[in-house]
Amino acid sequence: MADSESVAALVAGLSVAQKAALCLGSDFWHTAPVSETGVEAIMLSDGPHGLRKQPGRTDHAGLRASLPATCFPTASALGSSWDTELAREVGAALGAEARAQDIAVVLGPGVNIKRHPLCGRNFEYFSEDPHLSGALAAALVDGLQSQQVGGCVKHFAANNQETDRMRVSAEVDERTLREIYFPAFERVVTTARPWLVMCSYNKVNGEYASQHRWLLTDVLRGEWGFDGLVVSDWGAVHDRVAALQAGLDLEMPPKLGVSDRAIVAAVTAGDLDDTVLDQAAGRVLRLVHRARHRDPGALVAEAHHALARRAAAQSMVLLKNEGVLPLRDAPGLTVAVIGEFARTPRFQGAGSSQVNPTRVDVPLDELAAALPSATLRFAAGYRTGDAPAGTGDAPAGTGDSLVGPGNSAAGSGDVPASDGLADEAVSVATGADVILAFLGLPPAEESEGFDRSHMDLPAAQTGLLARLAEAVPGTPIVAVLCNGGAVRTSTWDHAAAAVLECWLAGQAAGSAVADVLTGAVNPSGRLAETIPLRLADCPAYLNFPGEEGHVRYGEGVFVGYRGYDALDRRVAYPFGHGLSYCTFSYQHLQIACTGAADTGDLAMTVRCTITNTGSRAGQEVVQVYVGDPAAAVARPPRELKAFAKISMEPGAEREVAFALTARDLSYWSAVHRRWVLERGEFRISVGASSRDIRLAQDITVEATPPAVPLSDTSTLAEWLDDPAGGQALRDALGTGPDGRPAGILGSEELLAIIGNMPLGTLAAFPGLGVTDELVATLVTTVNERRAEAAPGPRQAR
Repeated sequence: MADSESVAALVAGLSVAQKAALCLGSDFWHTAPVSETGVEAIMLSDGPHGLRKQPGRTDHAGLRASLPATCFPTASALGSSWDTELAREVGAALGAEARAQDIAVVLGPGVNIKRHPLCGRNFEYFSEDPHLSGALAAALVDGLQSQQVGGCVKHFAANNQETDRMRVSAEVDERTLREIYFPAFERVVTTARPWLVMCSYNKVNGEYASQHRWLLTDVLRGEWGFDGLVVSDWGAVHDRVAALQAGLDLEMPPKLGVSDRAIVAAVTAGDLDDTVLDQAAGRVLRLVHRARHRDPGALVAEAHHALARRAAAQSMVLLKNEGVLPLRDAPGLTVAVIGEFARTPRFQGAGSSQVNPTRVDVPLDELAAALPSATLRFAAGYRTGDAPAGTGDAPAGTGDSLVGPGNSAAGSGDVPASDGLADEAVSVATGADVILAFLGLPPAEESEGFDRSHMDLPAAQTGLLARLAEAVPGTPIVAVLCNGGAVRTSTWDHAAAAVLECWLAGQAAGSAVADVLTGAVNPSGRLAETIPLRLADCPAYLNFPGEEGHVRYGEGVFVGYRGYDALDRRVAYPFGHGLSYCTFSYQHLQIACTGAADTGDLAMTVRCTITNTGSRAGQEVVQVYVGDPAAAVARPPRELKAFAKISMEPGAEREVAFALTARDLSYWSAVHRRWVLERGEFRISVGASSRDIRLAQDITVEATPPAVPLSDTSTLAEWLDDPAGGQALRDALGTGPDGRPAGILGSEELLAIIGNMPLGTLAAFPGLGVTDELVATLVTTVNERRAEAAPGPRQAR
């Protein structure tokens, strides 16, 4: 990083107009140069899963065709890998390609929580769980920045829908922000130290994120120690001066001649402090200085394609398998490949993350290569609409064993299948040993910019699946899914003997799916989001996407599996679920605790032994959940707090250890405005999903309850529950002739009735022994004693 004194000296030598110019870009993708002082412009580029550098320096929409780059699996796929080392490798590859294209900053990853299945941008986000999202994103940023290229974690904060995304106000209580929507950002900021954070478009509790000082300065910088640059999402700035005062350093794209003049005018009028402008300009200069240290790079297309293939295979989730998989190549084996997606693959989403891939592996061709002794038959079965932009004209399979109608994709969106296509699919499937049905969402159904209207597969596809199951009974059907956001499976998966969720698996999806289907790669992906039986079961169902400019996060902390598990609601496939071609056993759970909550050094080590009980090598994702069964606030039954993806040979046994802290047991208290660890029992569970718990053990944690400030509006029960307040009240009221508590405390029956009434209100009731004077004295005495006492227990961090 540039020496702070040299940056300060450089800023001091700039005019107000030059500093204002630095706080805007110079065009759609570049920062502003200051040629008089030798400060060059640097380029920022989209690229959560592949670069999208556009030739030239201008593009009014930023959606023009881009230079070729490796298209890696989208975050919805990579999130299902549960593999931080893999995410780090992908990040490093992105960084290397950025260096080759002279890109200083990659605008990603996105870590927004999948609050609702219909969010149109869910394919760009990792998970419904903040711990998993944060761990994977931190690893990706770490890999990216190892190549001297900046990462930009986005979109901060509460950007969980595309409907009215530029204006909608996300109404979220602080506990929900702190426990669900902040932790992934906090993890990336505090561990990976990203160069940039991007604010979101939306408002948060009535204030635009770009102008939200509590978000951008108090929390991001003050609490988490972020020392990088805050950039706007493209077009998120509404008042440049207000945004600057809130902590937003760089506006993109620039409103040239508008925002810069507004900044200069505000400084001249005394409405904007010089130091605020100096800080923002200095952060831009530090970013430019960081970018100067990039080494020359080169696109190693074959190596990166191989990584994309490995990443795609590691991310695919085998949802169901009744023994039909893996496929084994053999003479006489006949495989019917049904579905246009097998010939015209869909492997990425639409919008600002769209990549121009260096090559595209076609599933039909890759299956022919992986099963050379078998006979493959092909039928389109349905039309998918226009091929996804960026794929070019994906080649059809050309092997001698391939037969098909030769129908190209036509139309747009969800195009109903003609009877002719369905008839041909049935004909091709008849007599086959196995049917591979490639299903998924047409490209027009999910993109940045709009939310999905439902979570079903197109009726043409589910209808075709039902017809195949009826026409060729006894022939196992393997459903292969290609989609960005989760799709409903409960209406059709009974017709399939196996279901493989591929997500949008990148340019190597075709070869990766052949690897997994044939067993060349053992499936090890796990769901990073719950697949519900129906959309109406989603915890956020009644509060999405909002109305009249507001969306209320009414489900609170009960997002995704937290909500399904709290309601004990049946799901199609639970969070963390995924099958393998081998099996694993869990044994010998041990939990060791050291330190104490009150001294701030509480630590827990969770150990268990995993054994590969199968006949082949495989990977298992071991998941650790924490629950607080008797909490003072509503808490989910279990929350993911640690995980590990481990590779094991058949018969191998391995001990796995996880470290937990006080923060992992704590909740965010709205009363105390900090993390609070309650004393009592906690359940530590280890399993293969949130619904497949293999081992569990209760631990008891001691902690001093934080003192709640007492006042005349505190209830009688609150006064009695507080050690100091209860004793003071009992002393003041004294005892009766029989030695029992006097006044209001003399009747247990009465206490049950009036325990929730404020103590000050009870002063109006005669005969209870409580007066206004007594209440005032108690409040003053108790709170003065607390102020004089030593500081309370340290908060969990």
